[in-house]
Amino acid sequence: MFDAQKLLDQFLSGSAGSEIQKRTGVSPDMLKGLAGGAALGGLASMVLGSKKSSKLAKTAVKVGGAAAIGGLAWKAWQAYQASQNQPVAAQSETVFLPTSAPAQDNLSLALLTAMIAAAKADGHIDADEQRRIFAKLDDASLDAEAKAFLMDELRKPLDIDAIVNLATSPEVAVEIYAASVLAIDPDDPAEQAYLAMLAARLKLAPELRVEIEKQAKQPVT
Repeated sequence: MFDAQKLLDQFLSGSAGSEIQKRTGVSPDMLKGLAGGAALGGLASMVLGSKKSSKLAKTAVKVGGAAAIGGLAWKAWQAYQASQNQPVAAQSETVFLPTSAPAQDNLSLALLTAMIAAAKADGHIDADEQRRIFAKLDDASLDAEAKAFLMDELRKPLDIDAIVNLATSPEVAVEIYAASVLAIDPDDPAEQAYLAMLAARLKLAPELRVEIEKQAKQPVT
C-alpha cells in the first residue's frame, strides 16, 4: 500500500512547519514526519487544475498536508460548538489530528478521495483531460501504487455516496467537507451545487458549513 499521508502532503505542502503551527495550532510533535513533495502548482495543479491549485496556494493549507486540513477543521468545529454553547469533547482533537499511523493513512486516503471527487464536480476532467493528467503522472516522482490510485480515482464517475460513506464520524465529515471546499473553484455554479449537496448528505449544520468555509478562506499572514 502506498503512503497516503505522504501523497496528501505532496498535494498540499509548501512552507515550513512553524507556519502550520501558527495557523492551525498543531503541536510541533504532530508536525514531525510531514513529507515535502511537489509544490503547489505541481501535483495539485496537475490533478485539480491550475486555477484550483492557485486558490489552494492562498489558503492555510499551502503550509502543509493532512495536519493542516485537520487543524483547519478542528478550529471550525471548536468555533461552531462555542456558538452553540456546547462543550467540545476532549477526544475530538485526536479524531481531527490522529497520532497513529494507520489512522493518519485512513484519514489521508479519505481526504484525497474527497478532493479528487470535488475537482470532478464541474465535469472538466473528461477523457482528454484524463489522458493529459495521466501523461504528467507518468513523469511525476510517485511510486506505482500512488499513481494507480490517482488514475483510478480520476477515472471513476463522480459518486457522492462513496464520499459520504467515508465519513466515519461527525469530525471526519467536517474534514471531508473542508478538503472538498479547498479543491473547488468557488465561482463555479456546478461545484457550489456539489458542495451544497455534500454538506446536506454529510448532515452538516448550516452554521458549521459556514464556519468551515470561513476557515478555509483564511490566508497565511
